[in-house]
Amino acid sequence: MKFAEKLKKERRDKDWSQEELAEKLFVSRQSVSKWENGQNYPSIEIVIKLSDLFGLTIDELLRSDEELKEKVINDSRQLAFPRLKLLFDALFLIGVALLITKLGILMLNKFTPVEITLYGGSLFWNFGPLILMVGAGIGSGVVKDKYKEK
Repeated sequence: MKFAEKLKKERRDKDWSQEELAEKLFVSRQSVSKWENGQNYPSIEIVIKLSDLFGLTIDELLRSDEELKEKVINDSRQLAFPRLKLLFDALFLIGVALLITKLGILMLNKFTPVEITLYGGSLFWNFGPLILMVGAGIGSGVVKDKYKEK
C-alpha cells in the first residue's frame, strides 16, 4: 500500500477529517489532501508525528512507498549536512581572522612606532591562515559534492 493510501486509511480509521488531522499536525488541510492524493510528501518531522498519531512505526508508513522513502533519506542527509558545513565555515573564518590579525600587526609595525612581535613563528603566520582557508574550502566542496551524490 502506498503512503497516500495508508495515510487516508489510517485517518479514516481514526474517524478524523482532513481538517482535524491537519490541526493535529499544525499544517493546512490542503497539505493533508495533497499527501493523500500522492501530489506531495510530508517532511520527516511530519512523518514522525504521523507515526506517533497512528501508533505505527515509521517503517510501516514508509516501507511500501519508494519515493517517500528516498525523500526521507534525503531529508535526513540535509539534517547532517549543515553541521559539517558549519565546521568548515568556522575553520575558514579562523583562517581569515588569523590573516587579518597578521596584516593588522604588520601595518601597525610599519606605520607607527609600536613594535609588536608575532609569536608562533613565521611558518605559522605565513601559512596557517592559508592552510585553514584552503583546507576549509576544499572540505566544504567535498561535503557538498558527497551530499549531492546521494
